[in-house]
Amino acid sequence: MDQIIECVPNFSEGRNPAIIKQITDEIETVPFVRLLNVDPGKATNRTVVTFVGTPAAVVEAAFLAIKKAGELIDMRSHKGEHPRMGATDVCPLIPVAGISMEETAEWAKKLAEKVGRELQLPVYCYEAAQPDKNRSNLSVIRAGEYEGFFKKIKLPEWKPDFGPAEFDARRGATVIGARDFLVAYNVNLNTTSTRRANSVAFDVREAGRAKLDPATGKPVRDAQGKPVNTPGTLKFVKAIGWYIEEYGIAQISMNLTNIRATPSISPSTPSANPPPTAVCA
Repeated sequence: MDQIIECVPNFSEGRNPAIIKQITDEIETVPFVRLLNVDPGKATNRTVVTFVGTPAAVVEAAFLAIKKAGELIDMRSHKGEHPRMGATDVCPLIPVAGISMEETAEWAKKLAEKVGRELQLPVYCYEAAQPDKNRSNLSVIRAGEYEGFFKKIKLPEWKPDFGPAEFDARRGATVIGARDFLVAYNVNLNTTSTRRANSVAFDVREAGRAKLDPATGKPVRDAQGKPVNTPGTLKFVKAIGWYIEEYGIAQISMNLTNIRATPSISPSTPSANPPPTAVCA
């Protein structure tokens, strides 16, 4: 059986079809790769691309797409609802057939090394491609986003796995890794309130919400001075609330990152509005 892997890069451009097409055109130049889906979102200003192929071909296509995105997307002027840190924000590889997660992680490391060396772009590895579990979670790596990384990248504990330890103002930084399939599950709310959407998201997501001192209303901190969180109800679920301008509604966007441990969420009453873009990472 041929080895097949999937790649789902997320690019920080969801409003300019010409830029998106130039990036996906690069992917389609590579033999033994098939482009499956291109999913842009205006409010998130982000496009999720899905393609599959043999490992070497997928790595080459991903490299070309990351290179082109860095040429076309200027993060200095980028705004969008979704957290992001670079022109190619995240680029996961997923084993599909004839290949193990461990082997897929090695291909992800090869891609990360190539991007760091040839494009001189700061690269962080995540999930199965990251041996240091203190920095394997995407949301932990991306904390501070593009705006905060100019300082963050200078911290010894946040030196990139590959590429220079200098934040690139135009291209930002990128995260490359290997993971299982995830399910992107969005719920539209009958409200325009981002605060309400986030409140539900904090209740649902595994990371939960900041624990507050009932006497002072201030965040509780541990002995090291770090904020203490009250966990949410669902393991391996990431969630965020935001306002989707083109639909005039607030939305809870969730990623189920381990569908074996958290196989489903009971759907609420369907919205009359069409579902906005599913956001993957």
